[in-house]
Amino acid sequence: MEKMLFDDLVQSLKEAGDIAEGKVMASRRFESTPTDVKSVREQTGLSQREFARMMRVSIRTLQNWEEHRHNPTGPAAALLKIVLTAPDVVLKSLQT
Repeated sequence: MEKMLFDDLVQSLKEAGDIAEGKVMASRRFESTPTDVKSVREQTGLSQREFARMMRVSIRTLQNWEEHRHNPTGPAAALLKIVLTAPDVVLKSLQT
């Protein structure tokens, strides 16, 4: 069984190399559009400090998102989508 798993792994690595070199197309491709965090924040009418506090992140993290140096992931990305679609609910629920 180990030989079969090893052979599968070697084949996968060869395929990955061919894809990276442009010899073949990937069978699946995922693209996501990063959220415009600054726009979302501005729609809420909150300052960076207030929005960062609401999101439970540092101001520096928020600035990195707004300046597209980093993109929010995981729960932060999900919460931003909720803020975008229902800001009044989020503001009411998360205001401290």
